[in-house]
Amino acid sequence: MTKLRVGLLFGGRSGEHEVSIKSAKAILGAFKAEENTSKYDVIPFYIRKDGAWQTGEISQQVIDSGQPLQNLATSPNLWQLPPEAAEIDVWFPILHGPNGEDGTIQGLLTLMQVPYVGSGVLGSAAGMDKIAMKDVFAQAGIPQVKYITMTRSQIRSSSSVFPKFCDNIEANLGYPCFVKPANLGSSVGIAKVRDRKELETALDNAASYDRRIIIEAGVVAREVECAVLGNDSPKASILGEITFSSDFYDYETKYTEGASKILIPAPLPENIVSQIQELALQAFIAIDASGLSRVDFFYVETTGEIFINEINTLPGFTATSMYPQMWANTGIPFPQLVDQLIQFALERHSSPDSK
Repeated sequence: MTKLRVGLLFGGRSGEHEVSIKSAKAILGAFKAEENTSKYDVIPFYIRKDGAWQTGEISQQVIDSGQPLQNLATSPNLWQLPPEAAEIDVWFPILHGPNGEDGTIQGLLTLMQVPYVGSGVLGSAAGMDKIAMKDVFAQAGIPQVKYITMTRSQIRSSSSVFPKFCDNIEANLGYPCFVKPANLGSSVGIAKVRDRKELETALDNAASYDRRIIIEAGVVAREVECAVLGNDSPKASILGEITFSSDFYDYETKYTEGASKILIPAPLPENIVSQIQELALQAFIAIDASGLSRVDFFYVETTGEIFINEINTLPGFTATSMYPQMWANTGIPFPQLVDQLIQFALERHSSPDSK
């Protein structure tokens, strides 16, 4: 049987570069499992922080060390891919954040006319942009917390205009509320604010990351996640819950060992589990996702309300990440999961509308 050559694409030009390396290491390990070695040959492709592509010993060295390249003495040639790229049968991009899960790399891989794991350009772009994502969910009738959008130019407008925007936020959302850049992952640039001074500071900070900002009403809720797998007939995993003692699930809490705790399965009533799973599938279909996604929810225990928080079309994929853990607890171990994702990539590429 001829093996498929899988291009494992990791690193990238985003603040989640290091997380991507960890995900790539875990995925490479899954491909080395006995059931996958007869099917696949994996070639790692490392995208440096300056955008240059590397393969061979350098790429493997980054995976083994878990650390990005520090000495970038050579200037990047952003239009010259390594020759090994022409030999790839299917790509497995595990590039988190901007330039990785926002439709940009998906556009390049689409132009290559080679199948790849995960959502296409539309699903990736809509899933990455929090404002576009929320607009899609609103159209689909999926419940969300109240939110207001702003632009960098509004935040940095005159001293007589900017306070009016803040007045509007206070009147419609109140405190606490959350200020978020529209296009960053891993809680980068997000702040929980409790008064006018914190609001003004958070808006200015978020505007330094993105020109489009979203402000969401705060809720006292449990944070629950659901993994989705498939293409046109996706399946939902059992649920996971994240508990933490910090003020909210920020970047430091997310990536500091022991700062948060994962409960799988989430200790929830069966009817709530079913509702969240159904909403996760609706969200996946609404943004035209494919392959995989992790969908995050707020469950307000006192009222029984469920609000979708966001969808992540290329979630963390380390051995301890929620997405593979939820599937492992549902009955699909890590090696089988990466195999299924490759098969879904091939299936989507072979459909008439993918051409």
